[in-house]
Amino acid sequence: MLVGFARTVGFVSRLKEIGGDVLGALERVNVPSYVVDEYGIIRWLNRAALRLVGDVRGRQVTSVVAPEETRRAREAFAKHMVGEEDVDGSIILIDEDGDRVSVEVSSVCLYSGHRVIGVFGQLSDVEEESEPPVHPHLTPRQSEVLRLLEHGRSTEQIARELHLSLETVRNHVRGVLRALGVHSRLEAVAMARRDHLVAS
Repeated sequence: MLVGFARTVGFVSRLKEIGGDVLGALERVNVPSYVVDEYGIIRWLNRAALRLVGDVRGRQVTSVVAPEETRRAREAFAKHMVGEEDVDGSIILIDEDGDRVSVEVSSVCLYSGHRVIGVFGQLSDVEEESEPPVHPHLTPRQSEVLRLLEHGRSTEQIARELHLSLETVRNHVRGVLRALGVHSRLEAVAMARRDHLVAS
């Protein structure tokens, strides 16, 4: 853990060397920004990020995402650790008050030579989501699939976004239909909206 912190300090020192007040600018910019080390530990947050999620430095990055987003967050972090730069997308965070916040993440790998030592990221389009009540018979994954259906995603798009097979997505959709007692995706979305089971 101390090694990861030392590397983050090294990163900050290198920023200072390039001249100007880059670190100060990152600290003051009104866009939530963060650094996660190679172990998935949050090492640095600027003021805007601190206002959004509180002081979560020293915690796992997955500890600030909604429970249904944990797997996707882990997979995105793993992709970064093997040098895949383009892992951007939307995710739901839990802020310091426990409220759900929908954000767009833009993140890049931090390198030491050719080795990835962490991730630098920024959050945009920050908007609070009301906590949708969870249907007592839906699993967290089914709730996530229902949310994506509500956003108009196809089976193929859901499979890509959740890194699941098409058949697994179809099984989750069937489970959602059974749990809600409906016969189509459209009915499921309509019922969920009526009962506020998905954030609109």
